[in-house]
Amino acid sequence: MKRNKLVRHLEENGCYLLREGSNHSLYFNPANNAISTVPRHRDVKKFTAQKICKDLNITIPEEN
Repeated sequence: MKRNKLVRHLEENGCYLLREGSNHSLYFNPANNAISTVPRHRDVKKFTAQKICKDLNITIPEEN
């Protein structure tokens, strides 16, 4: 999955960028005070994208 698609999905579900790290971005879900890191690779593996969504308690994006 492309990183920009995952980030768009996170933001559509109410998450926002908390801060930038050296290799990861931290996203925060204010609905349940959950935080997860998103790697800054062009492509994010499907398993990693699912884990990020699970950590933030949002739906898993559909693959197109």
